[in-house]
Amino acid sequence: MMRTRPLKVALLGCGVVGSEVARIMTTHADDLAARIGAPVELAGVAVRRPDRVREGIDPALVTTDATALVKRGDIDVVVEVIGGIEPARTLITTAFEYGASVVSANKALIAQDGASLHAAAEEHGKDLYYEAAVAGAIPLIRPLRESLAGDKVNRVLGIVNGTTNFILDAMDTTGAGYQEALDEATALGYAEADPTADVEGFDAAAKAAILAGIAFHTRVRLDDVYREGMTEVTAADFASAKEMGCTIKLLAICERAADGGSVTARVHPAMIPLSHPLANVREAYNAVFVESDAAGQLMFYGPGAGGSPTASAVLGDLVAVCRNRLGGATGPGESAYAALPVSPMGEVVTRYHISLDVADKPGVLAQVATVFAEHGVSIDTVRQSGKDGEASLVVVTHRASDAALGGTVEALRKLDTVRGVASIMRVEGE
Repeated sequence: MMRTRPLKVALLGCGVVGSEVARIMTTHADDLAARIGAPVELAGVAVRRPDRVREGIDPALVTTDATALVKRGDIDVVVEVIGGIEPARTLITTAFEYGASVVSANKALIAQDGASLHAAAEEHGKDLYYEAAVAGAIPLIRPLRESLAGDKVNRVLGIVNGTTNFILDAMDTTGAGYQEALDEATALGYAEADPTADVEGFDAAAKAAILAGIAFHTRVRLDDVYREGMTEVTAADFASAKEMGCTIKLLAICERAADGGSVTARVHPAMIPLSHPLANVREAYNAVFVESDAAGQLMFYGPGAGGSPTASAVLGDLVAVCRNRLGGATGPGESAYAALPVSPMGEVVTRYHISLDVADKPGVLAQVATVFAEHGVSIDTVRQSGKDGEASLVVVTHRASDAALGGTVEALRKLDTVRGVASIMRVEGE
């Protein structure tokens, strides 16, 4: 039986995502009510610029006082899409104190303070849902948190930033340089005027922290995630990748150690075989590859950003939270019982592709091979080319620790026959 009294929703932020949330709530009101078991009513919209025209939103609902809105006491659910750390953090905790559950799309805040926010939600008996914080419309957090709750997840490997994937895909398919591809992404609206958060890996690192925490039942903060941007990737790197049957992607990688005693979380560009499903993720799309004991290999794919895709994830959470509200229950909270240590990047073991500029004369390869051997790094393949006294030496290793590889490279730089290290890139997705 349908409850006639509506559930009241406060919307914090009415930009690209918030305006889509409001639009869908209005245009799909009957369907949402049928799915929830009660109508949902947009009770207020907090914005910074109240004079801006917002089509389909009653101006009487608009306010600049977000704190007063969440303190009203009659709000059932607060939807937070303003982003950033403050005032979002204070507004969310205040919402819990005044009786509202929260749906958020705030990846930076969840990655940094997820534990304290979950604790506040639990203290007040409220929900905190954030499917939209990772990979836009792609259902990912709920499958990890609920569908795979009875399984053991060992690895999460994904492309979780559409801007960087668009840039790298353009470099791969057209031969464009980094700046040229970035300019195209900016012109098409895929990159912000300041793309730092995307191209330097900050956005992906926040998402990696969230995914690792859920997948491994361990608190993983943003500071625990190793981060490396993709601004130094060149056309020469793509040429080398193609010779290996690979392409290059900016990957978020969350792994459980082979002995199960620790986890790692990292973001960096990597070569990935063309045979891997992630290699074929094009343009601004996202995809996440999950490996678990019982389910095996799963892949989640779709649009990872934008107003409508992200609003879809927000509305999915809104329906779930409203259902919980009607039933007098709450959904899954934080699961951090495993409390596994997060290993530093130096302990991560992977393959490497190293390109060296060397003197073209006898004995160089033997010198380089000796350095690798002295540092316990096994060589898989070597490719050398050159003329006029200069040469390029490309070495692909077997799996080695990041610390061992770092010591190897430091020693290589000291050789008189090594003119420079042109590039170092990890090889993933075996």
